[in-house]
Amino acid sequence: MAINRQPVMKRSRSLGIEASFTGSAKKSKKKPPMTRRRAPSEYGLQMKEKQKAKFCYGVLEKQFRGYFAKASKIRGGILGENLLMLLEMRLDNVVYRMGLARTRLEARQLVSHKLITVNGKKVNIASYHTKPGDIIEVNPARKDSVRFQDILAATSGRRVENWLDVDTNNLKGSILATPSRDQIDTPVNETFIVELYSK
Repeated sequence: MAINRQPVMKRSRSLGIEASFTGSAKKSKKKPPMTRRRAPSEYGLQMKEKQKAKFCYGVLEKQFRGYFAKASKIRGGILGENLLMLLEMRLDNVVYRMGLARTRLEARQLVSHKLITVNGKKVNIASYHTKPGDIIEVNPARKDSVRFQDILAATSGRRVENWLDVDTNNLKGSILATPSRDQIDTPVNETFIVELYSK
């Protein structure tokens, strides 16, 4: 499985977004260099928005293109919003949104290690597409582990979107609906992404 191993803080600084959007609690102490930069081109702006989306959701180029192709085939809705909806419905992202992982990277690891079940069945594919009605739960055999106690302590103050229903005491939750654009806080202008791929 291909993984982008570039340091999170370095990547977030280059894209101009907070690392917290990936779930990271780290904060950069470095100040951006005081240099005069040329105004970015239209293509540069479009590329940056695509890189932001890939960085936040932890997907690489080939996979991202696949999501765009799927979004293009969805009838109804706006293409850019459909793209973000597909990314939000990834299993690793849902686990992160439910507060069952501190970061999306940790959520991916939990899924790949078969510590997460979907409707009672173990699923080890981070990109698994969830849907409304699915029940996401930590493997019952691992619920009492110190790791998940630490995770709950770290994510206790995190906001849970109203398209999810979470029972933190039992380390489980369900998907109530497909998220709308105003329920997705990812700092991305999806219109630029659509323009980029439509060329």
